[in-house]
Amino acid sequence: MKGKVSVMVEPMKMEFREFDLPEPEKGAVLLRVTRTNVCGSELHIWRGEHPTKRKGVLGHEMVGVVEKLGEGVTTDYAGRPIKEGDRVATVYYITCRKCNMCLKGHFHLCENAYNFWNKDPEEAPHFHGTFASHYYIHPDMFFYKVPDNVPDIAAASANCALSQVYFGLDKSGISYGDTLVIQGAGGLGLNATAVAKEKGATVIIIDAVESRLEMAKKFGADHTINIAEYDTTEKRAAAVRELTNGLGADVGIELSGVPSAFHEGIHLVRSGGKYVTIGNVSPGKYTDFDPGLLTRKSIEIKAIVRYDPWYLDKALQFLSKNIDKYPFVNMMDGEFEFDNIQEALDKSASREVTRASIVLPVRVAAKN
Repeated sequence: MKGKVSVMVEPMKMEFREFDLPEPEKGAVLLRVTRTNVCGSELHIWRGEHPTKRKGVLGHEMVGVVEKLGEGVTTDYAGRPIKEGDRVATVYYITCRKCNMCLKGHFHLCENAYNFWNKDPEEAPHFHGTFASHYYIHPDMFFYKVPDNVPDIAAASANCALSQVYFGLDKSGISYGDTLVIQGAGGLGLNATAVAKEKGATVIIIDAVESRLEMAKKFGADHTINIAEYDTTEKRAAAVRELTNGLGADVGIELSGVPSAFHEGIHLVRSGGKYVTIGNVSPGKYTDFDPGLLTRKSIEIKAIVRYDPWYLDKALQFLSKNIDKYPFVNMMDGEFEFDNIQEALDKSASREVTRASIVLPVRVAAKN
């Protein structure tokens, strides 16, 4: 059997290649991809803005079906029995539990997280990203069964957007009665809104696209601020203060990927508050910043990359509990066939599509 991968040969250029499907090694799993999304980080790579990845197989947000189990794999990482044909979602990086960061308890910072990240598809096991017919789950990559009531379209976002913001909000210590201001109403922002609402927070969300703000309301946002109407940092900060009895938000979270949002964030948060930055992932991009204001307001800043791997299971259970409460199935505004992945990337990069999802046919692979 052969499988198919979509390979970025250079920024903004994609081509397809075929490889024999690998036999999973001990502790590994081979998945057949059923749905995969275009995440914001894929767009950084697509534009040539990523610090390390310049080519290869893209894709990490996904859901798939177990094609083959390696020796010794009988359960997922929560101990649930697993078999061929089961739907699973997988963490997209390795957690070795042996490196310096893992031994310090910083599992999301595993030094071996991306051992396969930059491998050429010609190197076995070939299927290093989810923009492909199949995906190889390496040993030490956590994976979990998808609850029966969670459709693929919702499950595909769990292993990045939802897990990431769930982890970030937990790290912020946000609690019932707090006010959260979110910068960015994309996939991360919408998921963060739902998680914050379930924690009992009041949510203010800021974005430049009215349709995204309208969707945020459906995810529970209490207040929206359109950048087109409030067109300066000062106006947006004043709007947030007006909604928070003149104080500012208890917690702020940057999910826009725009460097200037980091500068603005401390203007939106009250003295003694917390500010979480997640969206800016490309080093070498700069913005003005007021360190004196940060000090005077004594704001605690938390920078978050990835998430502890068990948060994927927390995310899937969150979806299962709230699948009928929030419109997770309506988050994607663009669906593309597997052969049109370049179109999905181009339209996402040009913002013709906010959240693109690639749906694979029942089986892309074909016998020789």
